[in-house]
Amino acid sequence: MQKEVASYKTIETKGEGLFKDKGSKFIALAIPVETEEEVKAALDEVRNTYHDARHHCYAYRLGALMDTYRANDDGEPSNSAGKPILGQIRSYQLTNILIVVVRYFGGTLLGVGGLIHAYKTAASLAVEHTKVIEHELRDYYDIFFEYPDMNDVMRILKEENMPQVDQTFDTSCRITIKVKRGFRGKVFTRLSLLESCKMEHIGTY
Repeated sequence: MQKEVASYKTIETKGEGLFKDKGSKFIALAIPVETEEEVKAALDEVRNTYHDARHHCYAYRLGALMDTYRANDDGEPSNSAGKPILGQIRSYQLTNILIVVVRYFGGTLLGVGGLIHAYKTAASLAVEHTKVIEHELRDYYDIFFEYPDMNDVMRILKEENMPQVDQTFDTSCRITIKVKRGFRGKVFTRLSLLESCKMEHIGTY
């Protein structure tokens, strides 16, 4: 059975952090994303902007269930970059976020421990320099009904204060509404009593 969540935390805007150690410079960019396509586009943009950097290490996590994620060391020793970045995403309990840490090598090796500290610190600074928000999920429903039931449907939606997203009025009508995640209010019971009325869940956003 799939876990149901009502909200999740993410970032509203981009954030940037800078950490320096023994001549190496770590520039961290926290970027709001919602799909893997957006992740790819954001990574391409960062690589183009910082094309002269030695490493572009990153981690991301997507979805309300936080079940899509990846970490990449981009040439650094295994688990010394991507994993610490992902650890910060988890520590702040964030999703729909990409953090890229760009490294300019300063000539002195930091060792695995030093790299883990550097990438972790830079990622944390990027999150601290952005705005974390809580996004409440909404369920979207299509309500289908015949034209004679329109006045009853509209009255029920008004009395139950249901936000309407879209509508189509013809011989057969459709109204799209959004409600809080998992909402099971009496509006559904009232609508189901109308002979022509049917409801269909079309997504959660």
